[in-house]
Amino acid sequence: MVVYRSNVKGFLSDILSNQIEEIVHSEFRRRLNKSVGASELASWKNSLQAMSNVLADRDIPGDAGVAIEFCLAPTGRRIDILLSGVDKQNQLNALIIELKQWSDAEVTSMDGIVRTFVGGAVRETSHPSYQAWTYAQVLQDFNEAVQTENIKVQACAYLHNCTSSHVIHDPFYTSYTNRAPAFLKSDGLRLQHFVKSHVEHGDSGRTLELLDNGRIRPSKGLSEAIAAMLTGNPEFTLIDDQKVVYETALHLASIAKTGKKQVLIIEGGPGTGKSVVAINLLVELTKRGQIAQYVTRNAAPRAVYESKLSGTFSKSRISQLFVGSGAFREVEKNLYDSLIIDEAHRLNEKSGLFQNLGINQVLEIIEASRFSVFFIDEDQRVTFKDIGSKAEIQKWAESCGASVTSLQLESQFRCNGSDGYMAWIDNTLQIRETANPTLEGIDYEFLVCETPNQLRDKIISLNEFNNRSRMVAGYCWEWPSKQSPQLVDIVLPEYNFFARWNLQDDGSLWLIKPNSVHEIGCIHTCQGLELDFVGVLIGPDLIVRDGKIITDASKRAKTDSSVKGFKSLLRSSPDEANFKADLVIKNTYRTLMTRGQKGCFIWSVDPETNEYLKHSSRKFVSDIQS
Repeated sequence: MVVYRSNVKGFLSDILSNQIEEIVHSEFRRRLNKSVGASELASWKNSLQAMSNVLADRDIPGDAGVAIEFCLAPTGRRIDILLSGVDKQNQLNALIIELKQWSDAEVTSMDGIVRTFVGGAVRETSHPSYQAWTYAQVLQDFNEAVQTENIKVQACAYLHNCTSSHVIHDPFYTSYTNRAPAFLKSDGLRLQHFVKSHVEHGDSGRTLELLDNGRIRPSKGLSEAIAAMLTGNPEFTLIDDQKVVYETALHLASIAKTGKKQVLIIEGGPGTGKSVVAINLLVELTKRGQIAQYVTRNAAPRAVYESKLSGTFSKSRISQLFVGSGAFREVEKNLYDSLIIDEAHRLNEKSGLFQNLGINQVLEIIEASRFSVFFIDEDQRVTFKDIGSKAEIQKWAESCGASVTSLQLESQFRCNGSDGYMAWIDNTLQIRETANPTLEGIDYEFLVCETPNQLRDKIISLNEFNNRSRMVAGYCWEWPSKQSPQLVDIVLPEYNFFARWNLQDDGSLWLIKPNSVHEIGCIHTCQGLELDFVGVLIGPDLIVRDGKIITDASKRAKTDSSVKGFKSLLRSSPDEANFKADLVIKNTYRTLMTRGQKGCFIWSVDPETNEYLKHSSRKFVSDIQS
């Protein structure tokens, strides 16, 4: 859908009326049935005026198409301005121009990310060239008209207030500025030339009409590309009940395509292969021509699985298939054929930076898709705001008139396939009583370390083999190094132990970046992912006194959002607050202690807790050399 559509002549006339922002806003309300705030009105006024100065050239044809706020299906994003015309080779062209009002920005070391003042604060956000390139890639990969009508898609960015080029054109971003050039305040003439090179003749809006009416489906090129990434990758091989769940999901997807809405709930503990099934479904459904996306609340699983499929730490054409759970607030019903929600236990009620947008993420996902697959493990809900449960999903599915199917993944492929180790953790953390009070007879490498240095040395040594060992910890230490990289976060002076939380620069890829073994991750950067060996530092939020596990949410770092709301709930309902906090803290350590396929090493800041863990795991204390 296009909010505003005209041609260059009509656009320039609307600019001269000095009401362009009101004209666009009127169309916005009429077509999308919603309004915008004063800041977006101002951005339309300023950016479109700057764009009109570029287009006011007699060599740019007056009948070239102009679209403002072109809705980019299936992403829910909107293209700022889209020009259309015909080039010298008589080929239809669509030119995407991403408009920015920024006056400056800062370089980061994260792929395609800059830091600038946006939304009332300095934040990390996409480089404009990266953003423009991805929009072009979405059009090429999902709009059938681009493929059938041989429409050439090009993109660029125009920062009409920015005077300094040292950040936007920093060599670190060259791969994106080469794909989508970035023009600054002084580059008006250069941008004019760029427009004329792609829009030599007008097309009377034909290209925009084709794009607006183009059927949304994945291109053959995208389907073949992602299928090739999966082929021969043993990490994504389906085994045992994973195959049964996979085939059932494909069957339900085919029913939903032409019939009643379907919801599939797949329960499974750590290491049962939920993510392996999810990625296979994403690839196969895309290959079958369905609009499918892999969805998680946390960014880390999306980034890691995209990287493992594409074989690169950089963004690729498949990036658009991996999205956050808050992306479905404003999309039309049944826009997607299939949504695959991994780590669905981490879904929140609300979306947005301040978690105040939308109605309910579960509802929004089910409404947006003909077929929704929810992979859940209710024992991995680790924040006060996690709402993903089987009952919650069933409630909203029934309200949407969907058929609900439930399946279980039971085969254990993590922790050496040891259900006994999982049961021992539950018993030891006093989550539930099991028949495994010790690790006797359980084939899994486990050690309670004497010092944090011993734990770190073991992880660093084991990591040398294949970069699959990391340290993690409960979020009980502040993160000053996030703003001042020269500082350290986890300080244990009595052991001469100093460490930083996961590097800000590694972002969501911390778990697989080669040099990150020296850093310490938390629940938010490792949940849903797996290692060979994991080293867990237990903080003061979980201690043992006289054989009883005691949790204390007040020992968490002030910046930890997992227990946000605990203090206010404690005042109004102390029993409920303590119950929820106890569950969150125990689930957090349960999740951390099950990240390792081959082994887990633990050290607690509390000596009595360390002794309790040694006693509980006493078989292995004498068996494993430190």
